[in-house]
Amino acid sequence: MTAFPAGTILGYPRIGRRRELKRAVEAFWAGRIDEAELEATAARLRAANRSRLIELGLGRDDSSIPESFSYYDQVLDAAVTVGALPTRFEDLRDADGTIGLPAYFTAARGEGDRAPLEMTKWFDSNYHYLVPEIGPETVFSLSSDRLVRELEEAVAAGLRTRPVIVGPVTLLALAKPSDAAGEGFDPLSRLDDVVPVYAELLAKLKAAGAEWVQLDEPALVSETLPADSAALADAARRSLTVLGGSDDRPAILVAAPYADLGTALPVLASAPVEAIAVDLVRGAVPAALPELEGKTLVGGVIDGRNIWRGDLAAAFAKLEALRDLGARRVAASTSTSLLHVPHDVEDETKLDARLVSWLAFADQKVGQIVTLARGLAEGRSVIRAELDAASAALSDRRDAPGVRDGAVRGRALSEADFVRAPYQDRERAQRALDLPVLPLTTIGSFPQTAEIRRARARFSRGEVPQDDYEAFLRSEIDRVVALQEGLGLDVLVHGEAERNDMVQYFAENLDGFAVTEHGWVQSYGSRATRPSILWGDVSRPAPITVSWASYAQSLSTKHVKGMLTGPVTILAWSFVRDDQPLSETANQVALALREEIADLEAAGIAIIQVDEPALRELLPLKKADHADYLDWSVGSFRLATGGAAAATQVHTHLCYSEFGVVIDAIRALDADVTSIEAARSRMEVVGDIKGSGFDHGIGPGVYDIHSPRVPGVAEIEALLRRATAELPLSRLWVNPDCGLKTRGYEETVASLRNIVEATRRVREDVSVPA
Repeated sequence: MTAFPAGTILGYPRIGRRRELKRAVEAFWAGRIDEAELEATAARLRAANRSRLIELGLGRDDSSIPESFSYYDQVLDAAVTVGALPTRFEDLRDADGTIGLPAYFTAARGEGDRAPLEMTKWFDSNYHYLVPEIGPETVFSLSSDRLVRELEEAVAAGLRTRPVIVGPVTLLALAKPSDAAGEGFDPLSRLDDVVPVYAELLAKLKAAGAEWVQLDEPALVSETLPADSAALADAARRSLTVLGGSDDRPAILVAAPYADLGTALPVLASAPVEAIAVDLVRGAVPAALPELEGKTLVGGVIDGRNIWRGDLAAAFAKLEALRDLGARRVAASTSTSLLHVPHDVEDETKLDARLVSWLAFADQKVGQIVTLARGLAEGRSVIRAELDAASAALSDRRDAPGVRDGAVRGRALSEADFVRAPYQDRERAQRALDLPVLPLTTIGSFPQTAEIRRARARFSRGEVPQDDYEAFLRSEIDRVVALQEGLGLDVLVHGEAERNDMVQYFAENLDGFAVTEHGWVQSYGSRATRPSILWGDVSRPAPITVSWASYAQSLSTKHVKGMLTGPVTILAWSFVRDDQPLSETANQVALALREEIADLEAAGIAIIQVDEPALRELLPLKKADHADYLDWSVGSFRLATGGAAAATQVHTHLCYSEFGVVIDAIRALDADVTSIEAARSRMEVVGDIKGSGFDHGIGPGVYDIHSPRVPGVAEIEALLRRATAELPLSRLWVNPDCGLKTRGYEETVASLRNIVEATRRVREDVSVPA
């Protein structure tokens, strides 16, 4: 067996430094390029990534470079590899039974009457994965050799890389029962059937030249999955006994990032695998175990999820502590895959130079790993200069102006700041809004057209005067409001044409934030975001949304919602300072939003939506940490909205949030109306809502906006009828799952028209109870 390298990363950004993969994939979907051209573009990107990692100091032939590419999603990749596609996609297999790119993308996006796989958040990150559907009827077989071919591609270039795949336990633990499965079916019960397919894959990878393979098993650290920790640990023991017991395989690295391994570590230590990667950013250095003596411990000491330069001296001390456990070998690594961070801070030519000196994007993190690996090999004294430079940057960051603002920190809060009038009083006061049964609305954004993006880009480059740009935006608002009026929606939105992103827009208008030019991070599939950098104390120098909301309201006698992004989501979808508790930062953002709500009310806006789609996302993976998180996250929302008058209807929105898991927290938000994702899961959430006794306004989504499908009237009507059968009619709203920013106008209008017609049909058969 070849020794594991002294330094590695668990994965690398895969969308391209300038989102080349996104553009190629979307061109393929649109029919502008064929499959061969898409494959060629992807191959060039993989080659460029390998070359860059070698340039940064990883090895050509020591398996330190992970083979972690994906066209869309790593969980979908694993499901396709073992043939775990629902029966509705079975006819899309190639003649030899394999699953090619067209079938792969159809499973991800849907097509016609074929609904796509459900999508939800990857552990407590902002990355979305596709949820496999597995039942007793699922036939597992090696249905894609893509990972083997990508390894062969590297070998042909003279490189020895490390293939990466989601492991069998995590694949099944993240799956949902198929439609054919009976009540109570657990996908994890199929473990013994899928493991032989993984064994077959490992044999093929070895034959292709793999010396090491990485099995990602983050399910082992989570206490928020349907399977409990004991069941997951037992599944790991069983699967690794088979996979590790095979003679025909590469050496195995099991990676379990995102939290502390806890009681799963002894299981991995006893398993016949050669290396274990532990997250030492979110977890602690483990206690000594005799079984570790024969293992390589890969210490995840560089944060794979945030962009701060970090404390290299502290990181190296953790690696030295791992050595004290008596492991056969210790290696330095990132805590997670680097898919959560942008490529290269050196691309950011417009950021303040002092701020840049505090940052480390993916390439800089690779450099940190190379430094730590050299220290492990040659001793701390060899890297002392690098350790000291990192410590100096930390010191400079602590003392920089704006990091701590006395005016922000001096604001005293009382319990009254977190409380509105009782819901029943607000409900009575809001009857003056005069809304119909099953009020129709959207979540906020309308399609961001190429024309809007071009106008914004030209304005940003200084090619268009501000007055002309604002006139263009008003014309867009005119169009969106008129469209909604014509369709027959009841509560309107202004469409958010002025916003590049629901978080970045606020970051650009709040003190304490910076924004990037090229800091793109994959959110799901071909979609990427540019998380803002929250580096200092937060305050609002001036109103942000009031002028646009007021203008839109002037165009209609119907109510137009004011649209804000909530404090938890602003934190979750930014790179947040790590030098103080998240609760303190959240309250600073909340106070800025509280001021904005007061100004919206003063401008006559009667309905204000404060979106919190990330509430479930940030829920810690360990149950012991839930109470504290839910206390401060709910508290920050209530601080933001606590000053609103009883007659002001406060909405919030949550998407892909597993409503049932945080139902008590959502109730505690005390929003008057909560809209949630429900269409892609076919309204499964209404059972959780009904069972919980949730008694505020609720809008379960009826249109999955993450797919290009236009849902038919009958499909929407069926979802609505399920909702009206189980939930109080007087509190039901009708809306899409999420904002419409990523969709085109043709599909958006057709879908909204169908929603209006389906709602009309349901309204004819229902009445509000007395």
